[in-house]
Amino acid sequence: MRSNRAKVRAVSVAATLPMLAGALALGMPAAHAADHPLRDPLAGTRPAWATAEADRGATSDGARVSARVYLAGKDAAGLAAYAKAVSDPDSASYGKYLTARQAQARFGATRAQVAAVKSWLTAAGLKVTGVTRHYVSVSGDVAAAEKAFGTQLHNFAKGSKTYRAPASAASVPQGLADAVLTVTGLDNAPHMATHDDRLPPPDTVFRNAGPFSSSYGSKTASTLPSAYGKKIPYAVKGYTGRQLRAAYGAGTRTGKGVRVAVTDAYASPTIAYDAGTYAKRNGDAAWKTGQLHQVLPAKYTDTKDCSASGWYGEETLDVEAVHAVAPAADVTYVGAASCRDGDLLDALGKVVDNHLADIVSNSWGEVEAVQTPDLAAAYDQVFQLGAVEGIGFYFSSGDDGDEVASSGTKQVDSPADSAWVTAVGGTSLAVGRNDTYLWETGWGTDKAVLSADGTSWTDFPGAFTSGAGGGTSRTVAEPGYQQGVVPDAPAKANSASGNRVVPDIAAIADPNTGFLVGQTQTLPDDRKQAYSEYRIGGTSLAAPVIAAVQALAQEARGKAIGFANPSIYAKYGAKVYHDVTDNPTGSGLAVARVDFVNGYDATGGLATSVRSLGKDSSLSAVKGYDDVTGVGTPANGYVESYRRR
Repeated sequence: MRSNRAKVRAVSVAATLPMLAGALALGMPAAHAADHPLRDPLAGTRPAWATAEADRGATSDGARVSARVYLAGKDAAGLAAYAKAVSDPDSASYGKYLTARQAQARFGATRAQVAAVKSWLTAAGLKVTGVTRHYVSVSGDVAAAEKAFGTQLHNFAKGSKTYRAPASAASVPQGLADAVLTVTGLDNAPHMATHDDRLPPPDTVFRNAGPFSSSYGSKTASTLPSAYGKKIPYAVKGYTGRQLRAAYGAGTRTGKGVRVAVTDAYASPTIAYDAGTYAKRNGDAAWKTGQLHQVLPAKYTDTKDCSASGWYGEETLDVEAVHAVAPAADVTYVGAASCRDGDLLDALGKVVDNHLADIVSNSWGEVEAVQTPDLAAAYDQVFQLGAVEGIGFYFSSGDDGDEVASSGTKQVDSPADSAWVTAVGGTSLAVGRNDTYLWETGWGTDKAVLSADGTSWTDFPGAFTSGAGGGTSRTVAEPGYQQGVVPDAPAKANSASGNRVVPDIAAIADPNTGFLVGQTQTLPDDRKQAYSEYRIGGTSLAAPVIAAVQALAQEARGKAIGFANPSIYAKYGAKVYHDVTDNPTGSGLAVARVDFVNGYDATGGLATSVRSLGKDSSLSAVKGYDDVTGVGTPANGYVESYRRR
């Protein structure tokens, strides 16, 4: 391996983590119920879709159940309070982070609590299959699960399929109410995250057809029809790190001394070669030996259902984007065993339990309607634990706008909806000659194709294809840091008391103004593999770009930023953001794009289209805070605003 390529170190942390009893909890304590004096219900364990109308009868007693009992720790309220205090710039405790060991000692479950939980579960006939700092995992039949959790498991219709779920909220013996946060796995509906890039799985090589612009507007599509009353430019070939660093005010910062983690599912077998080759070809600093690491599970599961190879491109994008913007940052890739929530939670837990990084980029999620309250509580306990340790989590906001076109329901994505993460929205970015920042719009694309005679665009501006996720949560209350910045209209769209609005901040996401990425892919003819480069986008790009910008900011601060939202909102109005709107030039914006029909060469023909910018479903980027770009994108001065004075 050449010296300018990363040396990747594969580690199975799952095999080496100490089996300590405990978890750090956020959120919902078990509620007391007068009609069950000896048991305490666990709120959120009966999914909303498990209705009386959908009930199809009892599940067979002999059917198998695998579940996780998440541990609440000995001071859940104290954890929440401390996580808030260390993240608040106005608090006397701001930045006074704990080590992972200190956090465990202060907030984790006691050995006695863990022993009591295990005793209760085994007495009911369940087998304990594992114990971590966060949960006790068990397996057994339905009859034993019903005995343990004080509920009946029934089959319920959900869409065209039938799944198992509790007919009433699960519960725990009253004496264990303070030890148990929640239980997951009693319902067996799919809980699978998807990555938020805008390409098909790269099983076969993907390439972009030209012509291209090298910078925004550098090549005009003079022979194609006009759009919005003028000739439009060809889409860029793909921005590189130099252009993104200039756009977002990197200055001389490189992320030196900062650790960034990337979580996705599975792991690309060629990531070291690809990242090293990409850096060399595109002017990024060479990776140093030991600068890129991988932390991987002992084995993978659900590779077919999760389209495992499709995640390889996601990892490649995330790793290369972080290095392009923060070339001196240490990068650790933490791969989950599958795209299921439990495995992704395990990957996040590894980051926190071992403090693998201070900044964590996550380019995956699912619609909020799929995320059940029990899983939301399990995610939030990891995020709060990260906050007390000085770890910040950055999640892509999604690539389907308001989600109506993809799900039929206006909603946000999860875990981006958590009040304990930074949700990253997306923009269309124009970088001109000499790396000059021109403008951004909210990312939202309408597409129209070239007419058969080549003289017009068919049904211009065409149909919505993709856009930055955003909007108002239906389940998460409005956090204090958003109050006074987020207008009432979005904040109170779903309740008078206010809800969390997504996103918080934004960066480049539009694949039509996207990032150039390099990856080893399979050639279509001889099935050999070769390195190639292509343009890509999605909030999968925005999340690692913002994570990298935060690495630059942390370098400037000289200390971990931790959970950044209170700081991000506190800087609102201080002229350190680009205030992104959908109409920055006063007239409609679009680019021309030529694609290979088969995705890789001209043998299948070419397809020419016009892609309008700033057309994000029902969402709009407007002056001030909005639900496409949040407070905006980092501008000159943002990175240095974190310097301690």
